[in-house]
Amino acid sequence: MMKLSFATLLLVTLVLTSFFIPAIIAGSDFCDSNCKIRCSKTGRQDRCLKYCGICCEECHCVPSGTYGNKDECPCYRDKKNSKGEPKCP
Repeated sequence: MMKLSFATLLLVTLVLTSFFIPAIIAGSDFCDSNCKIRCSKTGRQDRCLKYCGICCEECHCVPSGTYGNKDECPCYRDKKNSKGEPKCP
């Protein structure tokens, strides 16, 4: 009985989370459009877009231009990776 209820709970949890994950991955139009501009001149555009999107979702802003200007968005500027280096492009 316990195994069946645990399996049912696990299945329900997986089904429910599958509805929310695409919305999180999709991002917002604001972040998508601003990150496309921010990453337009980089050589590793896929990586730039990924991290820019993460930073934009958390900070709700993206600095203008393709490089620099991070003082426009202190949250974006101050994010660090596990090595202590800037996380946001």
